[in-house]
Amino acid sequence: MGSTDRPAPEEVVEIHTDGACSGNPGPGGWGAVLVWKGRRRELSGAEPGTTNNRMELLAAIRALEALKRPMRVRIYTDSEYLKRGMSEWLEGWKRRGWRTAARKPVRNRDLWERLDELCRIHEVEWHWLRGHAGDPLNERADQLAREAIRTLDARESG
Repeated sequence: MGSTDRPAPEEVVEIHTDGACSGNPGPGGWGAVLVWKGRRRELSGAEPGTTNNRMELLAAIRALEALKRPMRVRIYTDSEYLKRGMSEWLEGWKRRGWRTAARKPVRNRDLWERLDELCRIHEVEWHWLRGHAGDPLNERADQLAREAIRTLDARESG
């Protein structure tokens, strides 16, 4: 990427993400709240047979995919798995051929690889926050994820 492809400093989007599962594995949902220049956009989705960790990753992926050009991004998540994966573990996994330190295959490799691609487009900072601790946008992302599961369940039973 050339220097003209880098996001302008004032172009920072804040993204709050969350994933949820009814059973683990089971029906799962993800939610994301994007805030940029005072505007807010909400995204969500669900899958019938998945895990909480996959939904946490998918929330970040779908939010980054929704951006129309390279941006500076601050992602807030209550998932240590997502935050530590991107800020601590990813480079080692890639060096070891997508193996953990214990030499086992990395779970959810498909999603980690997609997230890594997106983080080469956008300038992403990862922030962990405690879940269900009253942060309004984190609570909203959680609500979106849970609503997506309910919508999926209603479609499947109807």
